[in-house]
Amino acid sequence: MLAILIIILFLLLLLAIAFIRALILPKKTSFYEGSKDEERSLDYALKLQKMIQVETVSSRDNNDPTKFRKLHKVMEELFPTVFSTCEKHDIDGSLLVRWPGKDHNKQPIVLISHLDVVPAEGEWLYPPFSGTIVDGKIYGRGSFDVKCGVFSFYQAVEELIKEGYKPDCDIYLGSSCTEEIGGDGAPKIVKWFDDHNIRPFMVCDEGGTITEDPMPGVKGNFAAVGIFEKGYGDIKIIAKGNGGHSSSPGKNSPIARLGKFINEIETKSPFKVEFTPAVEGMLQNLAPYCDNLLLKTVFHNLWLFKPVLKKVMPAISPIGAAMLQTTICFTMQKGSDATNVIPQEAYVTANMRYIPFQGKDESLAIVRNIAAKYDLEVEEITCSDPTSSLDLNGPQFAMTKKAIEKIFPNVCVLPYVVTGGTDSRFYDGHVDACVRFEPVNVSKQQLGNMHGINENLNIDTLPLAVEYYKEIIRLQEGR
Repeated sequence: MLAILIIILFLLLLLAIAFIRALILPKKTSFYEGSKDEERSLDYALKLQKMIQVETVSSRDNNDPTKFRKLHKVMEELFPTVFSTCEKHDIDGSLLVRWPGKDHNKQPIVLISHLDVVPAEGEWLYPPFSGTIVDGKIYGRGSFDVKCGVFSFYQAVEELIKEGYKPDCDIYLGSSCTEEIGGDGAPKIVKWFDDHNIRPFMVCDEGGTITEDPMPGVKGNFAAVGIFEKGYGDIKIIAKGNGGHSSSPGKNSPIARLGKFINEIETKSPFKVEFTPAVEGMLQNLAPYCDNLLLKTVFHNLWLFKPVLKKVMPAISPIGAAMLQTTICFTMQKGSDATNVIPQEAYVTANMRYIPFQGKDESLAIVRNIAAKYDLEVEEITCSDPTSSLDLNGPQFAMTKKAIEKIFPNVCVLPYVVTGGTDSRFYDGHVDACVRFEPVNVSKQQLGNMHGINENLNIDTLPLAVEYYKEIIRLQEGR
């Protein structure tokens, strides 16, 4: 009894310490202020408008480079100084531009954003390839994802060249035309670097943005810097049987076995839940910005509450689950072609996103073991491992943080897990580091509309995005 009392008192002491630490932690605010230069914002938006007006939807069935070369021509008109000064390489519709620096032996940096966009279906407020500018926003497919990124670093280089600036190292601007379909555009650019024995110091790509209210209880705008990308896998789970007429069904038909398998996976996730440095850094950095004292206490005292968060976050937040573990989502299914026939074969497909500490092989082995219990086969369709992580103590993250703090002085920097896919995954192992951050501010609505209808972006975010890329280039001096 005394031992139990001592344990209870010890736990209460730990809770009291955690609570006091949260109380004395100074409250901070994080907010974004767009450019006040309305003329510059509109001038930039009109340039971006011309890029949006070139329809560059990529397709696995027919990815004709003609439309992308049309965009190249438009960009040559928009950024004449870049294309008259720099080397241009057209790699089957993808674009690679080299701006020579003072020291060609110094490792270069590569700024990348893709040229292709997803289809624009549904009823839009304004035509999806018009680039309509209204009420301080530019609408159109690619306005946010991600022609704004291509525009911003080309404009940055255009202005720096006109100013007479010469970079310390070579600067490359790389834009694939197959990112949205996971095609070979970026791999071909990476091969170009390999063939020329060039290992870049840093690749800057999309992945995170400046986003608002990242979770309940935390208000403000935060710069989410993606430090690694989860692996990707599409799999097919197949059930076979004897088939037959539905009027005399047997037990454990293919669809029934698939249902049991799905139910087991959905009811209790079989994957490990762990905190990566990215997630720990994100939550710790968010602590001073929490409006809720309980949340602030938890985030500021991960040494005590991490075991609880491991259990709670996956249960209450899909985003939380995605950052802490491998995920699996069932997406397609097929059985019989008739309503009164038991199929001889049925299947479901699933999309998996692998976390680094439980990668492709281990995660797939877990799924196969569960499938075997129900006499199911698992077939890999496409699979790739997670990328390596950006070193939070390394020079590339330090430069990124320094550039953000200069251009967006009131915005807090957060390490972030990229749960989707970007072109930078193809650079993994071929460069020193990949930084996944698009320097534009987006609302929840704009983030949600990224691949949906009415994709749009505030035009007052464009001047600051241009200044961010200028700063990244200048920070190469003396490294």
